[in-house]
Amino acid sequence: MERLWGLFQRAQQLSPRSSQTVYQRVEGPRKGHLEEEEEDGEEGAETLAHFCPMELRGPEPLGSRPRQPNLIPWAAAGRRAAPYLVLTALLIFTGAFLLGYVAFRGSCQACGDSVLVVSEDVNYEPDLDFHQGRLYWSDLQAMFLQFLGEGRLEDTIRQTSLRERVAGSAGMAALTQDIRAALSRQKLDHVWTDTHYVGLQFPDPAHPNTLHWVDEAGKVGEQLPLEDPDVYCPYSAIGNVTGELVYAHYGRPEDLQDLRARGVDPVGRLLLVRVGVISFAQKVTNAQDFGAQGVLIYPEPADFSQDPPKPSLSSQQAVYGHVHLGTGDPYTPGFPSFNQTQFPPVASSGLPSIPAQPISADIASRLLRKLKGPVAPQEWQGSLLGSPYHLGPGPRLRLVVNNHRTSTPINNIFGCIEGRSEPDHYVVIGAQRDAWGPGAAKSAVGTAILLELVRTFSSMVSNGFRPRRSLLFISWDGGDFGSVGSTEWLEGYLSVLHLKAVVYVSLDNAVLGDDKFHAKTSPLLTSLIESVLKQVDSPNHSGQTLYEQVVFTNPSWDAEVIRPLPMDSSAYSFTAFVGVPAVEFSFMEDDQAYPFLHTKEDTYENLHKVLQGRLPAVAQAVAQLAGQLLIRLSHDRLLPLDFGRYGDVVLRHIGNLNEFSGDLKARGLTLQWVYSARGDYIRAAEKLRQEIYSSEERDERLTRMYNVEFYFLSQYVSPADSPFRHIFMGRGDHTLGALLDHLRLLRSNSSGTPGATSSTGFQESRFRRQLALLTWTLQGAANALSGDVWNIDNNF
Repeated sequence: MERLWGLFQRAQQLSPRSSQTVYQRVEGPRKGHLEEEEEDGEEGAETLAHFCPMELRGPEPLGSRPRQPNLIPWAAAGRRAAPYLVLTALLIFTGAFLLGYVAFRGSCQACGDSVLVVSEDVNYEPDLDFHQGRLYWSDLQAMFLQFLGEGRLEDTIRQTSLRERVAGSAGMAALTQDIRAALSRQKLDHVWTDTHYVGLQFPDPAHPNTLHWVDEAGKVGEQLPLEDPDVYCPYSAIGNVTGELVYAHYGRPEDLQDLRARGVDPVGRLLLVRVGVISFAQKVTNAQDFGAQGVLIYPEPADFSQDPPKPSLSSQQAVYGHVHLGTGDPYTPGFPSFNQTQFPPVASSGLPSIPAQPISADIASRLLRKLKGPVAPQEWQGSLLGSPYHLGPGPRLRLVVNNHRTSTPINNIFGCIEGRSEPDHYVVIGAQRDAWGPGAAKSAVGTAILLELVRTFSSMVSNGFRPRRSLLFISWDGGDFGSVGSTEWLEGYLSVLHLKAVVYVSLDNAVLGDDKFHAKTSPLLTSLIESVLKQVDSPNHSGQTLYEQVVFTNPSWDAEVIRPLPMDSSAYSFTAFVGVPAVEFSFMEDDQAYPFLHTKEDTYENLHKVLQGRLPAVAQAVAQLAGQLLIRLSHDRLLPLDFGRYGDVVLRHIGNLNEFSGDLKARGLTLQWVYSARGDYIRAAEKLRQEIYSSEERDERLTRMYNVEFYFLSQYVSPADSPFRHIFMGRGDHTLGALLDHLRLLRSNSSGTPGATSSTGFQESRFRRQLALLTWTLQGAANALSGDVWNIDNNF
């Protein structure tokens, strides 16, 4: 046996060797990469003892070897069979490995995290750069941070805040030209401007708004000075009203209900309410719904930081704010204002029918001293008086509002870097450009960060970066009148954008402090935001990322950071109107409101003092956050939107319906339909998640599943009549919020008898319609996730 084994070994040594794969280091433009090549080598070459570029030599030509004696037939057969045996073994090993890998990926239920993990290079299609080789996430991140650090954010914020830029003004026209010229100097594929002709409301200098005392006989008495006649509420109703004064806290529905429960009826009276918590428009709408005649809005000092080293709002300063419960031009609701003569005159249902006027803390103090009646609850108390606040009623007042409507051209400015693989899908980032007053925090910061991101990404393009999807940078006009510029653009391109705009990132109100970080966002972006927070250093906690700063105080990071999108955010219309997931970032000061927002004291100097010199660092952190988010969104092969998050949202929101099941059952009604739709959505989302997780890299159907947010827009209501069609974030009878409000009437129905109907109580016909609208929108989202129609089962 030993002799046979020796003969076999000798046969192997004498057999010709097949050519071998060689990896050699490559110098020059592709230095650092390994390159495959085929080489012939000499048998018996001496192995190098030290590490160096390796050469493995293949066989010499047969004629160059010394002649060998003929092998016995058995050895020759072994020589010929050996390569096939090796090849067979390799094939068996490879097949077993692939089967095990696929089985593991398909069964990885315990992974827990979303399928769309965004922290690894594996999700990237590398760019090729002539100087740096392949660009992966770490390369792009380093390149982005390098070029971003070369900018001058602080100087741009200061210079922008010094420029007049009220929408429609000459100063705004000059700034528009300068920003368009700045974009044109960068390496962008397209730069353009669009113009809208919108109806804006301004004070009438010849007939200023006024506030007077009225005596018991009804005679108009002393005028209370409104310190700044330029401070007003755009879209307030015009006219004059007289009524007794009542203090109503923030003017929320629960505040007005509490007021009524304490024996003070808002009907026919003027309400005094504080700035904050909800928007001016919501305060005025609520007052109108409760029968009030008008609204006065003042800044309560107790709502702002009382830290002595930091500046505070002057007691003579009032706060500006529009009162249209909606967005865009309220005189062309649902339609774009490209041409003001194109549509018949129509007014938005969100325009109030009662007047509203901002007043200063000094005037509010004079009014509060005159109030009688019950003492306000402890949580309603403020710091203007040495004695407790009372609810009223108090003396009668006469409010006169003379604002006038003006047709005004506004201009949005656009710059675009086209994507290389999916140019027809847009990642949009925008910032408001206009401001009432200096607007340092309101719009100068966002404008500066936008310009800095344009410059940075332009430099990256010059150095080899090309995003997969298009990047669209936009400077909005008319933001202080209710996101007019952005909404008009959305209305003008609605049919295009709901298919092509994949995400919107807002830079408005980004720096209002430096202590707390909030992200007002669609649930689809929550996982991505978490990932990016782990990449950005905290501006005021050295050595910590933003994520570490949050979880240090609250392990449930999303409960600390994530907030719903409010209507007064420019991002709101993207989600609630068009169905595009959106996010707006804000650094806040200890959860306290920034005191100078929407006032003439919103200057660069005051913003710098509030942040105690950290404005450049905080603005840089926002730019890093937004920029890295844009890289992920524009460059990932799979768009990193976590649609599974909506399963949690659906469970949480519809879980609120459970408490009314017994009340409905007593009337012969059920919520089973909506529960079934909820289950279908959750199952469809999980099935799709697993399909994506185990799919081939190039599965085009799965990689282009973008419009999940759009699925939550009700297809059964008109965009013109109910523009905010989103069933979770929108407004109207089709929303889950409206259904819950209606169900609460079951317990406040005075008759208490099944089937009772009244104009103010629970109505079965309305409930059935609301339930159908909600159910089939949710079921439609489940169907869309299920894929092809033959995969859908709508049997309840």
